[in-house]
This record gives sequence, structure tokens and C-alpha cells, in this order.
Amino acid sequence: MRVHMEDDLEDLQLESADDCSDENPMLFGRILDGNGAGRSISWEEAKVWKPERSGEVLWVHLCRNRPGVDGWLQQLEIPEPTRELLTGERTRPRAFREGNTLVATLRGINFNPGAEPEDMLSMQLWCDGERLVTLRKMPLQTPRHVLRMIDRREAGPSDCGALITELTEAMITRMNRSIVDMNEHIDELEDRDPEDDPEGMLEKIATIRRNCLGLKRHMGPMHEALEAISRNAPAWFEDHDRREIAESIDRLRRYLEDLDISKESAVVLMDDIRGRSIARNEQTNYMLTIVAAIFLPLGFLTGLLGINVGGIPGTENPDAFWIVVALCATVIALQLALFWRWKWL
Repeated sequence: MRVHMEDDLEDLQLESADDCSDENPMLFGRILDGNGAGRSISWEEAKVWKPERSGEVLWVHLCRNRPGVDGWLQQLEIPEPTRELLTGERTRPRAFREGNTLVATLRGINFNPGAEPEDMLSMQLWCDGERLVTLRKMPLQTPRHVLRMIDRREAGPSDCGALITELTEAMITRMNRSIVDMNEHIDELEDRDPEDDPEGMLEKIATIRRNCLGLKRHMGPMHEALEAISRNAPAWFEDHDRREIAESIDRLRRYLEDLDISKESAVVLMDDIRGRSIARNEQTNYMLTIVAAIFLPLGFLTGLLGINVGGIPGTENPDAFWIVVALCATVIALQLALFWRWKWL
């Protein structure tokens, strides 16, 4: 786990350190050799790249909000509506086939510092079987994860189909981290005594519910986008790539089910805490009602004896005070006996 955390930190530092410009919008570029490795390529080389031998694939990762991006996409003869999708702000997950190319918008969880899990980040991609273009606006760690596999020669992707499946698999795997984290928080809250800090627990549960709803709002369309890739991808997206996408779809479906379970668990826990709070308040109100019922006749009796008019009995009797006390004690005893018989106590 520590290795993964260090890798994530390294990915984030690299993404944040990249200083793309209007003249150079490329964050990184690699030419895959077809054997799981690749070599670096500059932006100037990438713009005029053509495969020198069979099996070579170009992958460029761009910052989509730079002016130079649209001009290069236009050189690739990408239709204007597609270019607008790749560089625009419409980031709802979707995927479709356009001739021999695959166009998709995918979303991953935002692990940038200070971000909430539901603040998901988008990645657009365009691929014609020889070139894969991925684009993002905010720092996204998933492409760096796949890039590290290529640079370290860790059996990285060998073609465009494998590269797309690796990207989607890494993106979906990272989603699981947030889901597991939310489940751990729910388990921790379930083990705590609701009487300790009910308000704080309710606030945490509300945050978990918001995260669940936010993730599901984006993961549902993501599921549909991956199914569209599996059904409609061009011929260069091979059968084994479709099987890998099918595995990712199945995993994403399980994550959606886990989100539903987490949301329901949060609702049950919230209802339990609120139910305990309501019961506690009702018990308090009940006891106050009993006390008021006990002292109501005593207040009437003492008020009657305390009015400032003539003829009040016992004013000259030295034992009158104790007689009144005994009378009050008798009234209390009679009330308690009646309350006990009526099962009010």
C-alpha cells in the first residue's frame, strides 16, 4: 500500500510540475514499440509523426485548454463537433465510434489535495488505431500510472486497444479506493456509541451520503460509456481488448452496487441515531410531564392556602404547617400509587 501511495504522490507531483504552454500543450508523449515499452517524443515530433514500422503507436497526453490543441486536432482531420467535444467543457461520460476512430469522455476520481471524491475529473480521448490522444484540464493521475508502466517496462500496453483498456482499468481501480474508504468510515461509525457525539456522527454520515450520490451520478454514465466502447469500437480494438473492457464494466457494476449498499447503510445508521435522539427527547418530555402532573395539585393546594384573604384555617394553630406538609405528602403518595396502577411509571 505504501508503494502505491508513493507512486500516487509521484504522479501528482509530475502532473502538477508539468508546465504546458500555448506553443507546447503536450504533457508527455510516447511512441509504443509494440512490446510493452516506449520512447519519449517531443511536441514538434508528435505533430508530424507517422509510423516507421508495423506495430508502432503514438500516445500524446495534452492539456486541452491550450490554443495549440485545436489546431493540431484539425490537422488530424477530426470533424469540428468532435474537436469541440474533445476540448470543451461537456464532460459527461460518453463514447461513440466515428468511422475508424473511437471518441470517448471518461471520468476519474479527483485525488488532488483538498478535493472531495465526488469532484471527479474528466479525460477525453481520441484514437484511430495508430494515434491515441488523451486530453485533460486539471491534473489527473491515471495517465501517469500507465506511463510509469511503459517507462519501467512493466509489461505495459502494446497497442491502442490495450492502452485504452489500461487507462480505463486504472481509472476504475482508483474509484474503489474511495468506496472502500467510505465503507471503512461507515463501519467505524457503526462501532461507535451514538450517545457520544450524535451531531458529529450525523454530519459525517451526511458527507458520506453526498459522496455516494456524487460518485454514482458520474459512475452510471461511465458504465454506459464503457459498454458503448465494448459494442461499437472499431476493428483495431481486438477481441481480447473487448474482454478486458467487459471485466472493467463488471467491476464498475460491482462498485455501483457497493455504492448503493454504502448509501443504504448510511441511511440506516442515520435513522438509528435520529431514532435514539427522538426516543431520548420523548423520555425527557415524559418525565417532565410526570413531574408537572405531580406538582400541579400541590401548587393548587399551596396557592389556595396562600391567598391573602380572611378565614384561612390554621393561621393561629402552631401545628398547621406540619398538617399541610402531611396533606401534601398524602397527595403525592396517592398520585404515585395511581400512576403506578395506570402504568405511567
